[in-house]
Amino acid sequence: MKASLIFAASAGAVLVALAFRPTAVDAQAAGSELTRQCASCHALTKPAEATVDRLWTRKGPDLWYAGDKFNKEWLVTWLQKPTVIRPGGVLWFKHAKPGEPRDTIDTAAVEKHPAVDAEAATKLADELMQLKSGGLVKEGAFKPESANAAMGKLAFSKLRGCIACHQSAAGTGGLSGPELYDAGQRLRADYVITYMKDPQQFDPHVWMPTLTLSEPDLQRITGYLMSLGKEKE
Repeated sequence: MKASLIFAASAGAVLVALAFRPTAVDAQAAGSELTRQCASCHALTKPAEATVDRLWTRKGPDLWYAGDKFNKEWLVTWLQKPTVIRPGGVLWFKHAKPGEPRDTIDTAAVEKHPAVDAEAATKLADELMQLKSGGLVKEGAFKPESANAAMGKLAFSKLRGCIACHQSAAGTGGLSGPELYDAGQRLRADYVITYMKDPQQFDPHVWMPTLTLSEPDLQRITGYLMSLGKEKE
């Protein structure tokens, strides 16, 4: 029986979507106007109704809590030269195709995010930093002094199944979730631990499972993820 790529490492979600159509954006379009353009693919305010249909039809990940999720410096850099964060696209099951010995992703169907110039990237990042989670992400949730990154790596890769959906290094891990090999540059630690603890508080229908991880596991895995990508700095 062929293995499904969706659960690529064992059995088996920026910024931003891979389906954002504008081909060029200049600094004059940045700020609130550019944010309005982003709304065609991203939820910039918390949806009044969280439904399966909304999740199914959205073109990009939600950004209504971007200020709690992303590091501004990473946003400014990424917006100028976007890389693929979600190898399977925003909805991986829409881009999977049958193959042997396992299913694969139709990478040609995964649309790319457009680049902006430095001035536009800075203005957009400033505005995204104002979008907060309404108290879901608590400052200080991550406690680095209690985070053993080595144990976190073991939990991520072998004990808790995270690698089934996420890549901790290019080519290593699953493709249904966003890659995490630059998580330490991209994401804020308090967001990571909060999202891992209960993904459904951000969207009740999101497919990332609530694993009921212990507090030590949450701290360790977050510590490990925060170490990823730091060697590039």
